[in-house]
Amino acid sequence: MLLDPPHYSIYIGKSEHIRIRNFKSFSTRGWCDGIDMMASTHIEIEDVFLRTSDDCIAVYGSRWDYKGDSRCVKVKDSILWADVAHAMNIGGHGDYLRGGDLIEDIQFSNIDILEHHEPQPGYWGAMNINVGDNNTVRNVIFDNIRVEDFELGQLVDIRVVWNAKYNPVAGKRIENVHFRNVTYNGKSENKNRIYGFDRERNVEGVTFTNLRINGELILSQEQGNFEMNEFVSDILFLNE
Repeated sequence: MLLDPPHYSIYIGKSEHIRIRNFKSFSTRGWCDGIDMMASTHIEIEDVFLRTSDDCIAVYGSRWDYKGDSRCVKVKDSILWADVAHAMNIGGHGDYLRGGDLIEDIQFSNIDILEHHEPQPGYWGAMNINVGDNNTVRNVIFDNIRVEDFELGQLVDIRVVWNAKYNPVAGKRIENVHFRNVTYNGKSENKNRIYGFDRERNVEGVTFTNLRINGELILSQEQGNFEMNEFVSDILFLNE
């Protein structure tokens, strides 16, 4: 158990074959993420409780002195409470000078999200994939995710972005993302976003299977309060 760390609770850089189990953290200060990883592979996170003052869990490519792709990350059987920013955040940082990084094969399963409170709309999204720095994010699964009512934000944010504060260039691509058995019970009316950046930097292949909002099965963009631009394709809402 970790109480009030000055920055990250656990910080993983250029590492592989890491297992974190039965970990709890409570943070209060600015930029105090829970578990963040840069340029790392084969990371397993299980049975954690994170109440953090920034992102609970973030998966990036290159950042600072840690260079390379990130892949094979599994997070399961955990409880996430973000006082600010995202419960789950993927894709923001990479090595744009070498053409970006590949962030792939990421799985979140059996997760409870208790809070999401972000005053800046650009950082909304309890489940967030915002891809910058020429990165590509692909093969991501959110499975059996339960989201309780949150104070300020949105359920899903999937965007290829150019965030001038952090990214010298926009991201490259998001593809093959699957939300399966996700439930949200709450009053938020903010639109869920799926945006590509342009025709070359786009989003392709996002599937929602058994998405339920306030008990209602969501089978269309309009029903789920999703906003999309012209740079997205193959967005499916299914019932199984």
